Amino acid sequence: MSTPHNSAAPGDFAKTVLMPGDPLRAKLIAETYLTEPRLVNNVRGVQGYTGAYHGAPVSVMASGMGMPSMGIYSYELFSVYNVENIIRIGSAGAISSRLRLRDVVAAQGVCTDSNFAHQYGLPGTFSPLADFHLLETAVKTARDRGIEMPVGNLLSSDVFYDAADSNLKWQRMGVLAVEMETAALYMTAAYLGRRALTLCSISDHLVTGEALSAQDRQATFSTMIEIALETAAAL
Repeated sequence: MSTPHNSAAPGDFAKTVLMPGDPLRAKLIAETYLTEPRLVNNVRGVQGYTGAYHGAPVSVMASGMGMPSMGIYSYELFSVYNVENIIRIGSAGAISSRLRLRDVVAAQGVCTDSNFAHQYGLPGTFSPLADFHLLETAVKTARDRGIEMPVGNLLSSDVFYDAADSNLKWQRMGVLAVEMETAALYMTAAYLGRRALTLCSISDHLVTGEALSAQDRQATFSTMIEIALETAAAL
């Protein structure tokens, strides 16, 4: 049952997995929010934990950085470990002027400059979308907590240091923020008939130049994490 990237045993993962990019953030979430968390995977230091949140089984495991890494881990969780829902919880760089640092955004859809969809041999352009039930549940959860959570389009980019400085061109098309994993997650979920959602906290702003420190990125974002956990518990 194990894979080259995951040593968990059958049944070790809950039906819903939260996926931050950073393994240390996965550890922090498990130890802070889950009841009796246990480490179920640590291959290559990509830590996965399973515990309970308000009595509901929930797992949390890192995805690493970028679409190739997300593609590997999400595919294995869906197809090998029978996970039904993956909620990505990560950071993003704002390109919308209405966003501020630490705002939480939900990715209804995602644009990409990646060639990830090429593997499916489609005769056109695929539009990766969130699962509506997960999105609806997260929006209701945020609203019940009095949180204004913008919902819209994100950009999944293959590059962090963009030599062409092209990210802001997406702003004109209403794209809210840039990150590096969601397109691969949404495509993998669609291909395998599973459900996925991305929630991101704004860690930096490409328009204003503001940015959080690496320590803040790792240790904060509690609002996003709690929305995701409440969403997982409600499924």
